[in-house]
Amino acid sequence: MAEKWIQGAIKHPGALRKELGAKKGKPIPAKKLASAAKKGGTIGKRARLAETLKKMHHK
Repeated sequence: MAEKWIQGAIKHPGALRKELGAKKGKPIPAKKLASAAKKGGTIGKRARLAETLKKMHHK
């Protein structure tokens, strides 16, 4: 597994936020993220990755 796979997975930082119309500097609402994750295509992939990364916590 690549050491910095997250950086490689995120090709366009901020693209999901722009597509969902979420305000800059505020978290994307969970409901909006969940509904986008059910969609297909690029927006769905970005939303599912965002949900996965949201579960990762560092101490």
